[in-house]
Amino acid sequence: MTETLIDIGGRLVGPGRPCFIVAEAGINHNSDPALADRMVDAAAESGASAIKFQTFKADRLVALTNAESQHALLSRYELSEDLHRRLQARCKIRNLIFLSTPFDESSADFLESLGVPAFKIASGDLTHPGLLAHVARKRRPMIVSTGMATLDEVAAAVGTIRAAGNSDIVLLHCVSNYPARPDESNLRAMQALQREFGVLVGFSDHTPGVDVAPAAVSMGACVIEKHFTLDRDLPGPDHSFSLNPADLAELVRRVRVVEAALGDGQKRPTESERLTARGARKSLVAARLIAAGSRLTREVIAIKRPGTGLPPGRLDEVVGRRARVDIPEGALLTEEMFQ
Repeated sequence: MTETLIDIGGRLVGPGRPCFIVAEAGINHNSDPALADRMVDAAAESGASAIKFQTFKADRLVALTNAESQHALLSRYELSEDLHRRLQARCKIRNLIFLSTPFDESSADFLESLGVPAFKIASGDLTHPGLLAHVARKRRPMIVSTGMATLDEVAAAVGTIRAAGNSDIVLLHCVSNYPARPDESNLRAMQALQREFGVLVGFSDHTPGVDVAPAAVSMGACVIEKHFTLDRDLPGPDHSFSLNPADLAELVRRVRVVEAALGDGQKRPTESERLTARGARKSLVAARLIAAGSRLTREVIAIKRPGTGLPPGRLDEVVGRRARVDIPEGALLTEEMFQ
């Protein structure tokens, strides 16, 4: 099985296509509708392909026993259904794809009702086969993060999704530390996922700054996900390791530079190199005056720049031929000079 292109909201994702860059808003909206609106605008202005939020109810996500603090924290970041719709509408105006991560079946059903073009599955739910199958049966592309997972756990998740009838899968390699050190990134793991499962791969980047994601693109990532915020000094657990809008725009710029640099893989000179070749390559040159009718020997031929005459590789076939005309010293040899 090999990877194929996947359509996400009218954008084809996969080899040879622009990297699908997801600006991860997560919970950095701080439940402030105006802040969330500005995040949509900032993501669009950065050139990102999509913005992603999180859809959950704390009561369905966290057990109260021994988790009161996490429950209280997350309850402050729930997005209302109306705000989901508002943000989705704003994304449409800004030509930005609206995505969200569902953390339970009911949240996935709500996102389905909104018509989201794909589902993102968080690393923490990779080992939740019930949720994976439930989302997979909706037959929309699934972008699945694999942080904290072994290869066997990824295999089980992929098997569950495929058994539910969904083959449009993008596996995101991910290191679930916040932030993650660049030397923990292990980007070659993307290639292992691709070889093992024949799916599209990408990178959910939790490292600081904008250096690692473009490297992932150079190694075949067709999806990049990166947290961003309007202000790293805002209160909340994710702001400090997120990119600000200027950094997000720089990330997009660097990814596009890498994509352009990758090319199509065919070894051939570029058009701009052809002029360079004229000056940098060499030609067969008359080392001294060659009289008409005389036979050329190796001694009367030099090899010098520029490269606009006969190439050095033709030396052996030129030696022994007779000159049709007088060939002055320093002249570049051409086919018309010989009998």
